[in-house]
Formats: sequence, C-alpha cells, structure tokens
Amino acid sequence: MSNGSYYEAIDEHRYKPTAHAGGAWNTAEVHFSPFGGLLVHAMERHLATARPDDDLIMSRISFDILGRIALDECEIRVETVRPGRTIELVEAVALIAGRPVVRARAWLLAAVDTAAVAGGGADRLAPPEGLPSWDMAALWPGGYIASVDVRPVGQPRPGRATAWLSTELDLVAGRTVGPLASYVALVDTANGIAARQSPDEWIFPNVDLTLHLHRRPEGRWTGLDTTVVFGPTGQGITSTVLHDVLGPVGHAQQMLTVRPSR
Repeated sequence: MSNGSYYEAIDEHRYKPTAHAGGAWNTAEVHFSPFGGLLVHAMERHLATARPDDDLIMSRISFDILGRIALDECEIRVETVRPGRTIELVEAVALIAGRPVVRARAWLLAAVDTAAVAGGGADRLAPPEGLPSWDMAALWPGGYIASVDVRPVGQPRPGRATAWLSTELDLVAGRTVGPLASYVALVDTANGIAARQSPDEWIFPNVDLTLHLHRRPEGRWTGLDTTVVFGPTGQGITSTVLHDVLGPVGHAQQMLTVRPSR
C-alpha cells in the first residue's frame, strides 16, 4: 500500500505536485529532486512508445533550471532530438503556466557486454542497514525533506558528507516508475546534505544538475558521496560520487549561485 506520492498524473503530459514535493529554499516551490525524477520518468515513457524494442541506456542526464518551479501543475513535452541505432539524444521541457522552467537532455547509448573490462570506480559505501537516520528537517524546511530517510555514513561536516537516501513515497501516484527515475528523484538532495554554510545566513541554490552514469542503478537506496566548494566570486560546485548498494554508478555535478541571505 502506498504512503503517498510526490506527483499525481492529470493526463499523459501534465502532472500535479503534492505537498510532499515542497522545496527547501522556498516551500511554495518544488524541490528539484522529485522534479528531476519526474522528467526522467516522462522521457522513459516517451522512449517506451517511440522505441519499445531498443535497449539503449540513459547514460548522461542534464537539467538546466530556467526559473522558479512553482508548486503547481506542470506540462512536460518530450522529443527525440538526435535519433540513432546506438546513440540517441532525447530532450524534455517542463512548463508551468505556459513558461519553460526546466530543460532536460539525456544521451542514450547502446548496451554492450563490457563486463570483462569493467572497473575503475570508487570503493563501495558502508551499507545503509543499521545506520541511524538524520533529521534533515532540523536544517531544511519543506515537504520533500520531511519525506526522505537520510542515513549518513560517518559524521557530516560543512562541505563534506556521505549519506544514503530513500523514500517510501511513490514518484507518481498510480503509475509504474522505473528504477532510474526513482533513483534520480533523490540525487538533487546532495547540495543539502553537505551545506558549507548555514542556509539562514547564505543561499546557494543550484542552477543545473548533470549526471554521468557508467551503469544502471539498482535498489531503493541512493548513495551520495558529496563535496561542496565555494569560490571567491559567488560561484560554487557540488560534486557527488553516486552509489547504489552494489557500488558506484557514476557522478553528479551542480553549479551553485552563492550569495548572502537577505
């Protein structure tokens, strides 16, 4: 039985957020984590219809955040920008009140058996089972943060944290959502688990999110091994090694705009 969801489908292309999707910087906005997962879900639905027999793997996913993402109904339009048998590029544009708010692109690559030469990733993280949960709601507001089970691996410190995340909520109520979309729906949390400064004194939202994946993530846990760097002129970068319970799956980067709170 479901404990709730982040989104409800209105029709094939429109979605309505629930209170669980509420943001951390502004509770009247959507937290980008579930919104990013929703965009991946929409792209996967498009691919299932356009190329149901292909075994292409979504290997790089980039999101450019174009403006405020209100806690309101959205429409997602998806198209194949560069079709191909072994390499394909898909784009999704999310609109709220007719205005584009996020543009996402995903490169898909052909599946090939490279198990004999696979390797080179980071070491596995300590497993999440048995780790105590961290109440991130003490630092960040919003329905999304309150919905996530966060289990640090070691003690978080400013600019550096490693943690497992999971949620009991569905991404979209009543719909089957693939493991990749569910995984991506937790990744944007990286910027919040390793805050360099108090969000009461400084703001540092990300303007983008890019994932590079060397294999498909599995299971219900998203592992984030995160480092945050602030530069001297208002820019910052949140860099994360992405894990599932089997080991590393790729990397994520977020570009930050850093400025004092008003």
